[in-house]
Amino acid sequence: MPNQLMPSCLIPLEGAYNFRDMGGYRTTDGRIVKLGLLFRAAELTGLTTDDHRQLDAINLKHVFDYRNRGEAEQKPDPTIGQAVNTRVPANEAAEQAPHIDLVELFQQGLHHHFSQDMLLKMYANLPIGNRSYQELMKLLSSPETNLPLVQHCAGGRDRTGVGSMLILLTLGVPYETVMEDYLLSNITLMSYHQELYDMVSPYISPEELRTFEETMRLQEKYLDASMDSILREYGSFERYLELEFGIDEAVRTRIQDFCLE
Repeated sequence: MPNQLMPSCLIPLEGAYNFRDMGGYRTTDGRIVKLGLLFRAAELTGLTTDDHRQLDAINLKHVFDYRNRGEAEQKPDPTIGQAVNTRVPANEAAEQAPHIDLVELFQQGLHHHFSQDMLLKMYANLPIGNRSYQELMKLLSSPETNLPLVQHCAGGRDRTGVGSMLILLTLGVPYETVMEDYLLSNITLMSYHQELYDMVSPYISPEELRTFEETMRLQEKYLDASMDSILREYGSFERYLELEFGIDEAVRTRIQDFCLE
């Protein structure tokens, strides 16, 4: 993804990574996703006073959090203006599990479970029968009352990446463009990723670190696993929208008319 796209979509916040406006993308019918309605981000607990001042101008109505209970308790979402904070874990199986931070994971040798195969399975499972995305798309189905909205997880890349795919495809943005938006997190999260690598490097060998870095790098095959799962289960994205979320052609048209120009 070209670097010159970053200034038009990345909101330069001091206390949060990867806070991006999802507007500006062209749809298959030639319209453009409006700016200032749909946002994606990493965790928000570190927002500064100046950050809040910037976000107040957006007038967010919803902050939608994909994290599990342990993550959210460790780094709780702040109140942003009048926005309603909603948390529905995208990985429900981890909701009641004790939270283990990254350093503890590597200290205990549990990082061996973190692999590309594990991520591929996670991405394949995320979009099917997931209460979190069902709640997200319910909000999108009434855009007049629920937008602007920001969706986020810890890094704003995996769980948020799938949510962003669902939103942009619903708006009619081509999958190739959706993939570019997804891979842009490799650029916007460079400092975030480097912090992670620096934290874990004392606990693993150089070879293990290189494997971890390669696994963490967002790759097309990860998001493809989500899309392939949708098509395998439902045959088309349109059928998926209707059966998973109750978004038929009429609802989708209303969403598009509100969010596109």
